[in-house]
Amino acid sequence: MPNRPIRTIIQNQRVHTVPTNASVRTAAHIMKENKISSVMVVDGDRLAGIFTERDALFRVLAGGLDPDRTTMAQVMTSDPITTTADRPLVHALHLMQEGGFRHIPVVDRGRPAGMVSMRDAMGIELARFERELSEKQAIAEILA
Repeated sequence: MPNRPIRTIIQNQRVHTVPTNASVRTAAHIMKENKISSVMVVDGDRLAGIFTERDALFRVLAGGLDPDRTTMAQVMTSDPITTTADRPLVHALHLMQEGGFRHIPVVDRGRPAGMVSMRDAMGIELARFERELSEKQAIAEILA
């Protein structure tokens, strides 16, 4: 399934963005409320960066920064590597593995369209694995 188009992963996603002047606390609240581990940072309607849980931990908390006074522009990853919805999932996985990151913004003409994370990428594959494991356990119980 890694050749499925990214479009299938993001088709039901709600795009979560914050402006570059938003505070870290604002972004953290959005991430908590929506149970997501990253937000896209925008300048107008264009992608400017990405802010993740790791940024909050390493750049803000470990850096001793005030989350109410620190803006996204100060701690986001600027100009992140992106992909498009028409690319295969394997392309996004390759970019994440090569770059050593866990999220990749999906853009359409520079505008946020969705986000692919390692967890999202594993969704269908993980569900299939869990289903197969459950079936094997049921068979083992019958044979025992």
